[in-house]
Amino acid sequence: MADVVISFAVRNTLPILQEKLREAGEAEAEVENIRYELDRMTAFLKDADSVMGDRDERKENWVKEVRNVAYDTEDVLDRFVLVMKKNQGSGWSNTVHNFLNCALNIRFLSEIFSDIKSINTRVNSIKDGCQRYIDLPGGSNSNVDASIDLANDTRCDALWEEADLVGIEGPKSELMRLVMEGGLDLRVISVVGTVGVGKSALVKKVYDDPAVKKSFKSHACVAVPQALSDKTNIEELLEDLVKQLYCETKGAVPPEMNTKNKNHLKAGIYRFLRKTRYVIVFDDVRSTLEWDAIKSAFPDNSNGSRLIVTTRDNAVASYSSEMEENIYRLHPLTQEQSLTLFCQKAFQGRPCPSNLEEITNNILERCGGLPLAIKSVGGTLATKSSRSEWETVYQSLGAEMEGTKTLNTILLLSFNDLPYHLKYCLLYMAIYPEYYLIKYNSLIRLWIVEGFVNEKGGQTVEQVAQGYLKELANKNLIRVVKRKENGNIKSCRINYFLRGNLLERAKRQSFLMTVGKNSNGLWDKNARRLAIHGNWENFNPQMSGKKLRSLLAFGVTDLKSMSLILELLKSCKMLKVLDLSGLPLESFPKVITKLLLLKYLYLRHTKIKSLPRSIKNLQELEALDLKYSLVTELPVEILQLRKLRHLVISSYEGYVAHSNAPIEKILGFKLPNGIEALNCLYQLAFIEAIPGTIEEIGNIKALRRLFIFKLGREHGRMVCSSIEKLQNLQSLALFPKTENEILDLDHISSPPASLQELSMSGRLEKFPHWIKSLNNLVKVYFRWSQLQDDPLQYLQDLPSLVRLEIFDGYVGEELCFKAGKFLSLQKLYLDKFEPLKQVIIEEGAMPNLRRIKIQRCKYLESVPYGIECLTKMEVLKLFYMSPQFIDKLSREDNHKVAHIPKVLKDDAEKMDDD
Repeated sequence: MADVVISFAVRNTLPILQEKLREAGEAEAEVENIRYELDRMTAFLKDADSVMGDRDERKENWVKEVRNVAYDTEDVLDRFVLVMKKNQGSGWSNTVHNFLNCALNIRFLSEIFSDIKSINTRVNSIKDGCQRYIDLPGGSNSNVDASIDLANDTRCDALWEEADLVGIEGPKSELMRLVMEGGLDLRVISVVGTVGVGKSALVKKVYDDPAVKKSFKSHACVAVPQALSDKTNIEELLEDLVKQLYCETKGAVPPEMNTKNKNHLKAGIYRFLRKTRYVIVFDDVRSTLEWDAIKSAFPDNSNGSRLIVTTRDNAVASYSSEMEENIYRLHPLTQEQSLTLFCQKAFQGRPCPSNLEEITNNILERCGGLPLAIKSVGGTLATKSSRSEWETVYQSLGAEMEGTKTLNTILLLSFNDLPYHLKYCLLYMAIYPEYYLIKYNSLIRLWIVEGFVNEKGGQTVEQVAQGYLKELANKNLIRVVKRKENGNIKSCRINYFLRGNLLERAKRQSFLMTVGKNSNGLWDKNARRLAIHGNWENFNPQMSGKKLRSLLAFGVTDLKSMSLILELLKSCKMLKVLDLSGLPLESFPKVITKLLLLKYLYLRHTKIKSLPRSIKNLQELEALDLKYSLVTELPVEILQLRKLRHLVISSYEGYVAHSNAPIEKILGFKLPNGIEALNCLYQLAFIEAIPGTIEEIGNIKALRRLFIFKLGREHGRMVCSSIEKLQNLQSLALFPKTENEILDLDHISSPPASLQELSMSGRLEKFPHWIKSLNNLVKVYFRWSQLQDDPLQYLQDLPSLVRLEIFDGYVGEELCFKAGKFLSLQKLYLDKFEPLKQVIIEEGAMPNLRRIKIQRCKYLESVPYGIECLTKMEVLKLFYMSPQFIDKLSREDNHKVAHIPKVLKDDAEKMDDD
């Protein structure tokens, strides 16, 4: 992916260098020649990338040489920019005269000129060797890189979601029978089959079935990590299981369960499950040793509990299930089923055109009845209409492929068929650890600062990046884990199988490398990106980071690893991305302020208390994130970072969305006056209200996300005036000084029409009238508003509202959801309505509602009247309710909720009197 480097250099750095060489009396024609050759290399690398798997050693060597030239060119240009910045202090705009007056700098320019001539010589040599690059066939589909053999280490099913399986009803019915019927003893049900056959998809269909949800009280589903016999991996799996079990019952994980001791975790899980009927899925168990490592945590309650195991190994299935009758063997799809699934993907469900029937049958034969393979190739062919294009894909699949090799080849075919800008983005995702939950916000910021996102007219780069992520999801190359209320992706994972392929490709190209606890100590001195996965032990003092552009740490917690990373940073002069989140840092590392090219700095979950004044050195910084740190105030020098787009800082105890913690514990940060100088800000989160600052915020027209803390009544008109000016705002959160602080927020006549998310905490004497006009609002949260009037009357006609949460928001005794209102609402949460006695749902209200959570409404007499009319309900949660309420629900109100698959409630003795 070195062509990204080239394109950025041609656009941004070469013109500046050309000007400086002209002033120094050097031959700027050499730079122009490099510009020309860089353009040619860009095109060459795009074609070369698609033929790296054809095993032509000459071509691979040429491609490697060209890529190295591109990287070396980046080094020269970045070195030039770095020296410029060192000599120009805090800005680009100082005169050339000041720069050239120094003899040292003139000598440096001569060195740059010499390096450029050397690069030109190398380019000419490579040109001659590969006949000016024309040996390589054009197009990005020339071949498929099938060179990576993961036959002995592949897991695909665990992270693939097959929502549209064909031929599923028979297998589902049989597996449902095994899970729901049989004796009351604890049984292990195994689903066994080849990679990609749809084991996990089948189990997910059964696991999500309403009958299963209703029949079992506790549910969990975990993907078994590779090498589970490793002590750390066992602990991680058990921790994941603990979190799922407690999260489902709304309870916090007890302190005694916050441990890394696997025996304590097993004992805690055993106690939790001892009196409940449970179903737990273990996805992709690879060996009998793995099963032995975890099975003792699950008690036999003689109540029909079930453990479900997916595996590719028949021996594991026989060992874990013990009896053949508890094993379900999943077979590939028949030819007819394969064709149906293929047509869903390739033709949107329409029949296969007659002119493509023969080639379709040939393709399906090579797919071997594997749903994942069929979906992948079908999605690839959906945009191709000619017979010749289909023939090309067919030939790329290769002959006599089966099993893992088939899936490897097809997954990489999907990669090679991507538009080039998406290839960068997907390849970059291999930087994350396996099974890592990738958060949307940080991912797209990384893509942007790495130069992978191209600007489009009328869209911010963030919006363009969001579109990229959607494309990858639509092509089934990532799995969406969670979506926002507006449908955008909130978090995702990359398929393990595909990640392995991508990581190997990235390492071959020196695009990135990973190190960690089990690293072999080998070091790629040319690698551009480094990911540290877990505590790092095999550090070689001779390792240098002078070529690195990005360094990201995941799960690094010990002091030794931290000191090794800080030592390495001393040599990382060219670094542009740095993420040290979670490191045990207690002060801001001074070495960071010397990284003058830095664009992205994440220091979340650290104990850093302040930023140095030398933060002003980081003139290229676009993203600064110290969420959950101890920083509460920024130096005035922060205002010199004019390229900042994301500024997010909160206390170590931190802001937790929709938390019921005392507001005094939620700390933001103070900014000096003059914040309007940061006019590129896209996100400004958790800033404290200061009169001058609040007024200046209104002048930052680029703002899309704004979170303000410590608001008082006196700030009302000022904050309303600023909000009214921010017509591009999409997300707004306002928090008071104290829980009882009255906020005066009814002074807006033209609110931002683009607003999608609104969170408002604090007492309200009257409901802000302007909220009624926000037609794009999808998510609303009110806390402590204690309104005298029913707030529903102001919200019920919002056409896009999907999620509504109200905490201590109304002092009346009745809430009424009227017929024909809240037409888009899917999630409703009511918390701590103390005087509330009844909730009425008229027929025709909230027709799309799927989830209700009611808690701490201690005078509420019964479940909402009319709840039986909500035909799309999936989950009802009732926590911390009165004993009378729970008793009535178990008796005369039980029939009202019988249609809801999942009903969770507190037992009467758990009632909280708060």
